Amino acid sequence: MSGPAYVVGVDVGGTFTDVFIHDQTTGTVSIAKVPSTRNDQSEGFVEGISQRIPDFSEIVTVIHGTTVGTNALLEKKGARTGIITTRGFADVLEMRRRDRPTTWGLRGRFDPVVSRVDRLEVDERVLADGTVLQPVDTSQVAKQARVLLSSGCESVCVFFINGYANSQNEIQAVEAVRSIWPTSYVTAATELLPEIREFERLSTAALNAYLQPVVSSYLDRLQTALKKRQSKSDILIVQSNGGVMSVDSARQFPIRTALSGPAAGVIAAQAIANAAGYPNIISCDMGGTSFDVSLVADGKSSLAAQSSIEYGMVVRSPMIEITTIGAGGGSIASIDEGGLLNVGPESAGSDPGPVCYGLGNTRPTVTDANLVLGRINPDRPIGGKLDRLDIDAARIAIETDIGKPLGLSTEDAAEAVLQVANAKMAGAIRLVSIERGHDPTRFAAMPFGGGGALHTGALIREVGLDAAVVPRFPGVTSALGCVVADMRHDRVQTVNRLLSDLDVAAMDCDMRDGASALEALLAEAGVTFVSTERQFELDMLYLGQTHTVAVPIEVSDAPISVESIQSAFEQAYRAAYGRLLSDIPVRVMNYRIAVIGRRPHFDMTAFRPMNGKPASECRIGERQTYSGGRSWPTPVYERLALDVDETIAGPALLEQDDTTIFVDPGLVARVDTFGNLIIRKTEEQS
Repeated sequence: MSGPAYVVGVDVGGTFTDVFIHDQTTGTVSIAKVPSTRNDQSEGFVEGISQRIPDFSEIVTVIHGTTVGTNALLEKKGARTGIITTRGFADVLEMRRRDRPTTWGLRGRFDPVVSRVDRLEVDERVLADGTVLQPVDTSQVAKQARVLLSSGCESVCVFFINGYANSQNEIQAVEAVRSIWPTSYVTAATELLPEIREFERLSTAALNAYLQPVVSSYLDRLQTALKKRQSKSDILIVQSNGGVMSVDSARQFPIRTALSGPAAGVIAAQAIANAAGYPNIISCDMGGTSFDVSLVADGKSSLAAQSSIEYGMVVRSPMIEITTIGAGGGSIASIDEGGLLNVGPESAGSDPGPVCYGLGNTRPTVTDANLVLGRINPDRPIGGKLDRLDIDAARIAIETDIGKPLGLSTEDAAEAVLQVANAKMAGAIRLVSIERGHDPTRFAAMPFGGGGALHTGALIREVGLDAAVVPRFPGVTSALGCVVADMRHDRVQTVNRLLSDLDVAAMDCDMRDGASALEALLAEAGVTFVSTERQFELDMLYLGQTHTVAVPIEVSDAPISVESIQSAFEQAYRAAYGRLLSDIPVRVMNYRIAVIGRRPHFDMTAFRPMNGKPASECRIGERQTYSGGRSWPTPVYERLALDVDETIAGPALLEQDDTTIFVDPGLVARVDTFGNLIIRKTEEQS
């Protein structure tokens, strides 16, 4: 390479847009962090890149983790969408699984993203065994599509009952709709998810249609903005499963971008931890509104087949398992009617933000508490959004709303806010570890995001974790995840047969053909891969059960057999439940295919400190911090200047442009060869 060849990862959050840049020519990395432009995220996207790369023609690839789809779902600001469905099934989306928003409440209201007037029916019927009982009348379908168009619908979803068993009617109906629909915003439920369970299939397809105009228009603006800067780079979009896909695929299946930003963070955490020798970690992503937790065991993250973005918004698509709670830097602390201190889930967000931002909020937040306790430098706010944080306003808010009602000093009140927030975070970690059979003493926390590294010591102490691994650039970890993520495509198909009755040879052929089709999608993306990998998996259960077990099937040249499937099921079932059930037939519900294009390896030694200095030369000051009910004189260090193997005992503060790290009293931090900060208890505390 004669000149710079940049690979750029961009993660757009609610508060900041994070940019991670890797120069493939020199192997060096750089970062940028700018305020997000909420009205049009593409503006902050381009601004963040331009801070480090003046000439966009030197960019080879841009990989993007976006919250456009997630925000549209949470705020219910998607496009007006219509549904064309089988007569008698217009209310599937509203009936759900006969659940309700509040389990024990007497009242509960749920408004689907598609209103009743926009859910139209047509005459057709396919039976559960795939028999076409009544062929579809395409002229009737076209008539209903015109009704939706004239009423103002921008997108449409076609969903027919039992379409997973035989998609013939649905395919004909979709062709009829696409022949008259003025845009490409037409979703076929079985193209997206040919899987049993009508509500999950319709919910996923309807949400996909709901997002298509929003996500597509954003991607159009993004491509236009990059072209104006003379960029000819490929653009890839991070999926919720931790892989990436092309822009065209993202336009067609925008529902797969939901939660893509948090997923990128987990992928980065996994890559960093594996390189550093920590195969078992719990990623802890703390942003302005939420605290996202995910467990990585034996170097692998866990995928969930189904997730809920919010109540009633069920997405049946592979997603990295992430538990989210309302405990971010902007989470508001308050006293409830019973006199108890609560933190979150209400958040001040990025606008107006914490009290210390001085933008109009008067209710104290977690960030305000950290500022009052001396853990954040008021003269060095991250992100470039503000010149200085208003510590006096933060003190007044905490004293007024928390201190006086509880009879506490301002410092004790601020520490109480953090204790409640830390307890919520610890609970989320226990949920993904202890409650799923994992011993937390075998795991290290990986805190990242703007505020995660301020709570490291509390998480180690509260949960009993072995250590914490703080990445080189915690504030832009999700942007790094965009750069290291591989390209991935998934496909699922319902089988719903007893293993003894299954034509295994035919299924084996279908799975291999499906994998070849997905590999063709990889080739169309125009991205260079080091290798490609196929993964086969079956959803299986004993006859009479309702919940399946994921059964990995070894991919080889040899055909799949009944015996190999039975053996794999028994191994997976025993691992999940400890024992097998005897004399009960086994059913195969679905097969799943994943094809992964492995992108060039990212060398984590790029984060190794260059021209590092001893800790004594990196000390830039001292300030008082408050911890454990007392004040501590606390040295402040320039974190990125520390050399490999330098150690710093707590209490200590380590500052950098994208975050601040607090090493609690009783802990010690060491810089490893990859620039990570490894934090553990001192021998006296162990």
